[in-house]
Amino acid sequence: MLAALVWTDAGAALDPGSLPWWGRTPAYAAIVVAAAGAVRTPLALWSGLIRERRWGFSTQQLPSWAADRAKGVGVNIVLTAVALLGLVGFARALPGWWVAPAAAAFAFATLLLSFVAPVVLEPLFNHYSPLQDTTLAAELRRLAQQAGVPIRDVLVQDTSRRTRKANAYVSGLGRTRRVVVSDTLLEQATPAEVRLVVAHELGHRRERHVQLGTLLALVGAITATVVVWALLGTRVGDPHQVPLELLIGLGIALISLPALTALSRRWERTADRYSLELTGDRAAYATVFRRLAETNLTDLDPPRLVYLLLFTHPTPPERLAAAG
Repeated sequence: MLAALVWTDAGAALDPGSLPWWGRTPAYAAIVVAAAGAVRTPLALWSGLIRERRWGFSTQQLPSWAADRAKGVGVNIVLTAVALLGLVGFARALPGWWVAPAAAAFAFATLLLSFVAPVVLEPLFNHYSPLQDTTLAAELRRLAQQAGVPIRDVLVQDTSRRTRKANAYVSGLGRTRRVVVSDTLLEQATPAEVRLVVAHELGHRRERHVQLGTLLALVGAITATVVVWALLGTRVGDPHQVPLELLIGLGIALISLPALTALSRRWERTADRYSLELTGDRAAYATVFRRLAETNLTDLDPPRLVYLLLFTHPTPPERLAAAG
């Protein structure tokens, strides 16, 4: 779709060319992102709701799914419009050397988003509350102290309002750092298994994976800005180039995908090892990954190309074999 907007008359038809550049840029960005969201909606509906319900995962009805979809597209519109308005503004104000301040601004915005996303964006889609099981909460706090990892919050996500799948993750920096456990995991797993999963997340924190991921995002923002500058130069100041700029960004994302998923799998293996070192509970380790594989219907032996491109975690057989 982006290519069609770049190289056919469709781009001119959607471009609000009568507006001044400072209105035309965010308006055109919003139109492009909304159109892309509309084009992807049928496949998203099938993969995110119809297929998930067929396999017994999704707990949503169509109105709830559509509301989540609209919120996601809305957030994407706002972030993309603001970013491209800044890019075009820098190129018009500093046509000879806009790349330097633009790269610095995007790097700062990426860092800021890492801090505010857990407390601003994540609550748009899920409700988070402190873990109410005081005994388990105390055990998890002791586990964090034992790991030497400063955790601000251990929160429960209302995952069950969307799916029966179980998960946990770590996010945020500084005062927004948190370990998040899904309510589905708490319902399905024993306390020992929950401790093992949280130990895995503490491993990410101990190894500074969140900070390293943020640094990698900063480098990515700077690199993308430089690539756009090298390919377009001062043409970036023309709001009509919005689809081309997004197409270049998509190309960079696709090219970097195998390296990013490989790095993610490496970090997951490191966190797996640390969870065993911290808890010493091999039985819980084996049970957790078998349970997650069965609960989430994880592909145990994906096609190699799919694995290299899309799998951010090792397969369950790999994770069980790594534990000996």
